[in-house]
Amino acid sequence: MPVSESASTPLPRQQPLRFGIVRNQNVPVADLRRSWAFFEGLGFDSIWHADHYQRPSVPEHPFLEGWTLLAHLATRTERARIGILVTSNTFRDPALLAKQAVTVDHVSGGRLELGIGAGWWEPEHRAYGVPFPEPKELVDRFEEAIEVVLALLAGEMVSYEGRYYQLAEAQFRPAPLQPKIPLTLGAHGPRMLRIVARFADRWNSYGTVEEIRERSARLDEACAAAGRDPAAILRSLYGWTLKLGADPWSSPEAFADIVGRYREAGIGEFLMEAPHEHQFETTERIARELIPRLRAG
Repeated sequence: MPVSESASTPLPRQQPLRFGIVRNQNVPVADLRRSWAFFEGLGFDSIWHADHYQRPSVPEHPFLEGWTLLAHLATRTERARIGILVTSNTFRDPALLAKQAVTVDHVSGGRLELGIGAGWWEPEHRAYGVPFPEPKELVDRFEEAIEVVLALLAGEMVSYEGRYYQLAEAQFRPAPLQPKIPLTLGAHGPRMLRIVARFADRWNSYGTVEEIRERSARLDEACAAAGRDPAAILRSLYGWTLKLGADPWSSPEAFADIVGRYREAGIGEFLMEAPHEHQFETTERIARELIPRLRAG
């Protein structure tokens, strides 16, 4: 059962820049509570964390589970939008993910941003016995999963007959608090970008300025083919320091340089990897002095 491909709320590309934090859950919960409160207090639009069994860069370190932790931290924030960048479709049945999403939306008072990706880090799948199919099946499953999740979040009774997922008059209550939970899709390749063009409110990617510019152009083409206004999809960067080639929190000048370069490539939102605690003083200067100027254009 296909779902509507034009259900997204248009997001004009020229809207003020958005800024968020991606905080990996590799520290004790008390530290996460403290850092989330710090970032929300500085006025960041959103706070996110990851969805892994192991952190890819340091797999031997402790790492907390994403959705359980997100539900807890939802109760420790009041204003910031919250989400996972991004949920791995290989880890959960999409019906379960829809239930988790609506639950966190209620816990947070309607502040959830739902992020989903196909899944990518094969070593953790092998380590934990989670199947990791070949790329075509990985994307096939992802596409079906998006259809299932959106159908459940939009309706009380859903049937779906796909190759990988099936629903038989599944009653889905309660509905989300939000009229529509915004959908963020993480994607880099051509076929994934075509799926983004059909369904997403936000496209998130990481890479060099040239890579982002090329993918954004491909997304524009995919939107045209799908009959979708490209401006309806917010272009969002995951500011992974390793991929940026620079540390945005080293100075206000470094932060402004990164924003300026990626903004020219069409990015309207910057979800930056969290600073280290020794950088919090600089982070406060960036948030209180620089970001308002950047938002003003």
